[in-house]
Amino acid sequence: MRLNYTSRQISDLIEGKLMRYFAREPHNATMHQYYKATCSVIRDIMSELWLENHDIVNSHQEKQVYYLSMEFLPGTSLRNNLFNLHLEDVMSRSLANFGKKLEDLYAIDPDAGLGNGGLGRLASCYLDSIASQGMAGHGMSICYEYGIFKQAIENCNQVEKADDWQDLGEAWLLEKEDESENVQFGGSLEEYWENGKLRINHKNYHTVIAIPNDYYITGYDSKVVNTLRLYRATSPVSIDMELFAQGKYLKAMEEKHMAEIISKILYPEDAHQEGKMLRLTQQYFFTSAGIQTIVKRHMRTFKDLKTFPDKVAIHINDTHPALAIPELMRILIDDHRLEWEDAWDIVTRTVSYTNHTVMPEALEKWAESIIREIQPRIYSIIAEINRRLTLELTIKYPYDQDMIRKNAIIYDGQVRMANLCAAAAHTVNGVSALHSEIIKKDIFDGFNKETPSKFTNVTNGIAYRRWLCQANPRLSELIEDLIGPEFKKDATNLEKLMKFKEDENVLTQLHQIKRDNKIKLADKIWQTNAIKVDPDSIFDVQVKRIHEYKRQLLNLFHIIYIYDRIKTEPDFDIEPRTFIFAGKAAAGYQAAKEIIRFACHLANKINSDPEARDRIKIVFLENYSVSLAELIMPAADISEQISLAGKEASGTGNMKLMINGALTIGTYDGANIEINQQVGDENMFLFGMREDEVQKLRDSHSYSPYDHMVNDKHIYRIMKQLSCEIDGQCFNAIANLITNGSGGPADQYFVLADFKSYMEAQKRVQETWKDRKRWTQMSLTNIAKSGIFSADRSVGEYAQRIWGIESINGK
Repeated sequence: MRLNYTSRQISDLIEGKLMRYFAREPHNATMHQYYKATCSVIRDIMSELWLENHDIVNSHQEKQVYYLSMEFLPGTSLRNNLFNLHLEDVMSRSLANFGKKLEDLYAIDPDAGLGNGGLGRLASCYLDSIASQGMAGHGMSICYEYGIFKQAIENCNQVEKADDWQDLGEAWLLEKEDESENVQFGGSLEEYWENGKLRINHKNYHTVIAIPNDYYITGYDSKVVNTLRLYRATSPVSIDMELFAQGKYLKAMEEKHMAEIISKILYPEDAHQEGKMLRLTQQYFFTSAGIQTIVKRHMRTFKDLKTFPDKVAIHINDTHPALAIPELMRILIDDHRLEWEDAWDIVTRTVSYTNHTVMPEALEKWAESIIREIQPRIYSIIAEINRRLTLELTIKYPYDQDMIRKNAIIYDGQVRMANLCAAAAHTVNGVSALHSEIIKKDIFDGFNKETPSKFTNVTNGIAYRRWLCQANPRLSELIEDLIGPEFKKDATNLEKLMKFKEDENVLTQLHQIKRDNKIKLADKIWQTNAIKVDPDSIFDVQVKRIHEYKRQLLNLFHIIYIYDRIKTEPDFDIEPRTFIFAGKAAAGYQAAKEIIRFACHLANKINSDPEARDRIKIVFLENYSVSLAELIMPAADISEQISLAGKEASGTGNMKLMINGALTIGTYDGANIEINQQVGDENMFLFGMREDEVQKLRDSHSYSPYDHMVNDKHIYRIMKQLSCEIDGQCFNAIANLITNGSGGPADQYFVLADFKSYMEAQKRVQETWKDRKRWTQMSLTNIAKSGIFSADRSVGEYAQRIWGIESINGK
């Protein structure tokens, strides 16, 4: 798919935008004005393609999917859209006509702050692949004004700052106020009879208006442009004139401000009641607006709700959009007057659900009272779903109260959102082979016994064209020279690289590309952290959300071990290594914040020590984001994927690092297992307990971290240093997590239990690095075997096995 624009045409369009929007001639326009004008031109091009799709979508008979997610993390948009539309070269020449460089616009392109991490990034990858494969599929979420916070590291502590991404990012948004939806909150219910049927009237509610802002999603080499619809909240009453006339100016604006808070910021802190209320309000806000939009679109096109499951797939990405289920029931029953059984049949043939975690704190449970207060009609529908479910189970399993308890949606005063999803969805999937087995065995074992056919697996995938072709263009060019351009459309073609495993020239080029990428990252580290790192050292990378189960502590304890050996053994053999960390801790997660503080103070201590700093260094890069990841991934030598087995659902950072040639050191967990199946033990560094061994150890109640401290001198010395010996700081909270636990068992993620195995794997890293040819061959193998982790493959599985959608015309 090629668009026929000349550089002169694009230049004229940019000049027109500068004149109309900013009243500027090209010679005196600022870079920000050039950026917005350029984005506006591209958005117009996408609008034309979207209109072509829109006409098709409104008349074609193909099914389409709506992907509901609390998070989307698209990253920067300018490069991605130009790449997908094959407009990079023409845009570069067009800007050169004004004496401007496209790279300078790339440098100010903001990350859309609509997600926190892997969940939102995965959702964006899938939208990219849906469009790339010419399918009709749309995302729905909230137009967060500030999104996830910007992370600053001040005095080694994480500080959260507002992320005003829309300052420039709004250039990609197209507001469609005429398609707004009314979302109702609070109020009370009134029962009445109508034609012999009991009906519910929801009254005395207050209304929030959901204004859609469409963010266009392009696909690579595809004319299909889809949308990510983001809803912004406002009030139908902008100002109370009576209060204003009384001089109560703030009170006069209160209703408007209270409504706008809903879309103000992603994931409000929910350690207090107000935060819980706001978070659940957000969830209902966008699911209600989204479901209303979906039903209206369907009725405009097909006029008949009976065809709804045949033409619409609604996918719930984790439990945050679970209220879409009772909301769809509400619309079908209250607005369209369907009988309960008919409405439930439509819902259960339309909705599918992906579970993303086995962590108890992430399996949402809400107090009944909160849901009842926020939306009483929705609560009444959930209660009726639960009543019918438990009645059915009681009849079928009259003596098995455990089965009823496990499957109940409402239990012990709480609404279990994962169970709501499992009860309503026609398909429930995990995101790696191991994870999918765990959710069947543990989380949904009751549902699995009752309806095993609804459970399946779709291993995660990545938008590899962003992470390889865009983030690592020289590697992409080398691959294209070797095997042709077909890999850009079908990642399985990367397998053809295996025939170059013994080609010395190719291996030399691959090594040089990696080193040049390391130099770029080293420059970034110097600019941001004022730390000089050696590009010939091993770049050992652990970049991901900071969480105890991801075990950044295991990595940090190993660094202390190396440092201790350097200090006590002058002849200790260690290849120079740069340990690179990045990731955000949730604002209220104190243990994770303490891990960041620990890492930064340890960096201060080691990096300032002349005996160690030329052999090992630590860097913590602040404000981890998609664009920062695009710089880190191509430069990594080692990919740290060291979560406790059975805890990481899949991971996608492991895939992004793999496709850029990093070698995985990891546990037998999540998608590490599938990586291992692709490359074999000889091309990665596996260590640690397997999931069944972890469970056996936990069930035995015999694990004691003190045993490891007593029997392993290295562990003892590591733990001893936590007491005020790291950069003059005390880390008793870290020690307490390991030795006593904090709200849970001591060392609940078995850091010390896996330490020896991890240390041995790191020794294998050390020895392998000494053989440059062997290392580069392993790197090439990882690249060649990474094609299976394309989001195109994942989306293809969803489309065929779960959503039932196909490509539409216009690809």
